[in-house]
Amino acid sequence: MPVTFKTQGHFSQSENTMKHCLVTGCSGFIGNRIAAALVSRGLPVRGLSRQKQAARDTAPVETVQGDLTRPATLQGCLHDIDTVFHAAGHAHSYAGNDDLHRITTVEGTRNLLAECRQHGIQRFVFISSVKAMAEPGDACLDETSTGTPDDSYGQSRLQAERLVLEYGQQTGMHVSILRPTLVYGPGCKGNLASLLRWIDKGWFPPLAENGNRRSMVDVRDVVEATLRAADRDSASGKTCILTDGEDYSTHRILTAMRRALGKSDPGVFVPPGLLHALARCGDGFETLFRRRALYNSAMHTRLLGSACYRSVETEPALGFHPRYRLEDALPDMVSAYRQGRREQR
Repeated sequence: MPVTFKTQGHFSQSENTMKHCLVTGCSGFIGNRIAAALVSRGLPVRGLSRQKQAARDTAPVETVQGDLTRPATLQGCLHDIDTVFHAAGHAHSYAGNDDLHRITTVEGTRNLLAECRQHGIQRFVFISSVKAMAEPGDACLDETSTGTPDDSYGQSRLQAERLVLEYGQQTGMHVSILRPTLVYGPGCKGNLASLLRWIDKGWFPPLAENGNRRSMVDVRDVVEATLRAADRDSASGKTCILTDGEDYSTHRILTAMRRALGKSDPGVFVPPGLLHALARCGDGFETLFRRRALYNSAMHTRLLGSACYRSVETEPALGFHPRYRLEDALPDMVSAYRQGRREQR
């Protein structure tokens, strides 16, 4: 179903430099919404997708089929384009997919940049991820933080970022990199969608407050920041973290979801210490039997660990302030979730 999207409309006439745009990954959660926002501004948009039908079924854009890992399929896709929004790539890190991340993210970006060189593209915005940074642990990282990622997903994102920045330095092209934190909004996939479904079905236990801090951002704010990254000269050569500025504990996330679903707050909560003990038991099970446990320390960290980020670049580079919090988006997220369930019946 096509997505309609309204932008803030704070752009001056001099900043509106885009004329004809290409969006890679236009059938994805973020790419589709970027394309819809561009269309709402009256801009001609071309969407690049590996599956042409998937692109056609999203935002009302001209669609071309192409695979970033196969350069021959990209020929002609940038004809008459001046601005590229690169939102393609795998959205999550999965163990054992080292080659997949490298080929899709690094080589795919390299191939796209080579095509940009041939067509004289003026502006290029890369939607990367905070996973291109080191894991924050209990700290809160910003764009000045040093350190590198320790998994193949994050490493591939960082390598692709470096290719984009080097290309901008070599050619003088306007390039900008955005690192969204965990993105929420209607139609989101992954862990947030799973949590919403499990809570609705009563499968997820109510967890007590443990004080962890997680950064998130609304997809509408991601789109707004993306358009500004292309429009504003001050964004050229910059890398910006995107977050709504809130610190979400797992308890806060689960409580907000439960209330948005219309469920009452439980009177009893599972203490974090019990989950930690279960995780240690799971680790022992895996060591002893060499089989995957239902719950282990890695899962425990993803559930109750911190991933806190701040931005010192977004305001000066993009002139942008986030507008939404998770609690603002959850009613629409629940509506989209329930609509999806009805369509599956």
